Amino acid sequence: MALGPVHPGRVRGVGAGISPRQYFNLPKPERMNFNDRVKESLRVLLQEETKKMEAKAREEALRMEARTKQLVEAEREHFLSQLSQLIPNFDPSMLKPRISQSPKNPMSDKASCSGGDARSLQFEDDTAKNGEHKGEKKKKDEQEEEVKKVEEKEEEKKDEEKKEEKQDEKEKEDEEKHDDKVIEGVDYSNMEVPSSLKSLCSYMEMTLVPQDKIMNFTIDKEVFGVERDTFVLPEDITQFAGMEEIGATVVAVYMRYLHDLLKEANMRSMVGFIDPTTVSANSGTITDRSRLVARRLQKTDGEQIFMMPYNPGRHWVLLIVRAKRETVYFLDPLPGNRVVDEEAKNIVNSAIKIYNSHIARQGHKAPIWKTLSGTPKQPSSVECGYYVMRFMRDIIMDPSLAFEKKYAKGNDEASYPQEAIDEVRKEWAEFVCLHME
Repeated sequence: MALGPVHPGRVRGVGAGISPRQYFNLPKPERMNFNDRVKESLRVLLQEETKKMEAKAREEALRMEARTKQLVEAEREHFLSQLSQLIPNFDPSMLKPRISQSPKNPMSDKASCSGGDARSLQFEDDTAKNGEHKGEKKKKDEQEEEVKKVEEKEEEKKDEEKKEEKQDEKEKEDEEKHDDKVIEGVDYSNMEVPSSLKSLCSYMEMTLVPQDKIMNFTIDKEVFGVERDTFVLPEDITQFAGMEEIGATVVAVYMRYLHDLLKEANMRSMVGFIDPTTVSANSGTITDRSRLVARRLQKTDGEQIFMMPYNPGRHWVLLIVRAKRETVYFLDPLPGNRVVDEEAKNIVNSAIKIYNSHIARQGHKAPIWKTLSGTPKQPSSVECGYYVMRFMRDIIMDPSLAFEKKYAKGNDEASYPQEAIDEVRKEWAEFVCLHME
């Protein structure tokens, strides 16, 4: 009681600003890297999907092999009929046991060896009964040997043709593998998706895929600070309809839609957007991406905030940059004690530094990063893109822009209901449908 209230994080008697870790030389606590956990879970999912695809490929290969055998048998019968016309007194039935016992197919030998012997014995019995002379038998043996040589050459030629055919089929399958995946096994009419998304999927199946087309967009300069063209692929639509992982183009198109909402609400001077396709991982060097963000911040009128969806690798988060206050807000839909990706922090910090130089601000400190942990949390590992899109929608629908208070630590962290996510999917599909030819 005499010492007064205890201040956590301080050591009494050594002066202000000295933490227990510094005074007692404690090691820095290790932080669990949740990105690694996400990557591991995605890796497991990828392995499972790979196994399914391999099993499916093996099943398809077996079907092709059975079909190939049928074609070979048909060709063989045709070949025998031609020999019957070319060679006098040729009996095609005497070659059937040898054909069925071809050494090139040991499984066939095992399955038909007893039947082959029986047919051979029957053939010899018939010969005895018909009173064939030794000379005639010898002649037939010579014919048989001649035919066998011709057949072996023909078989070698067919084997080469089969190898080439299989190679061509494999190359064709590799080229069409992605397109097959887009439309295979999906019945959009029975899926629980918004009607506008069903219409878009039907347009994809009826027009885009058969005609090998894509949907082109022009994003105005007002949205990201520079006019640019983009396009939506059939697989983008398929992934969006199936609630799968989505790419930067899908997010950027929705931001184009949100820009129209800002114009209608007369909030365009309060909120701006940064193109996720130019700043996320693998989009260029950190320096280049920092300059792109800085150029966008330089167009602010002071209090304007900029929404920056960012993907460090297979996961979407939302950064909100308030340059004038040198503050950055971090919103992550994954549960747990999340930390900011270091690359993203370097990009934004450098951009704010360039922005400060542009406005000739002196004596500024390092930007402040605030984690808004009270956001709704995604239920599994694939909804992050949809949640980031919903975050942006909820923020701009509040004219006061009180997102910091709304998503503060300790608020409700429950998942969005599916109806909230479907509302975003419906808006995205309706906007994309406007560009159908």
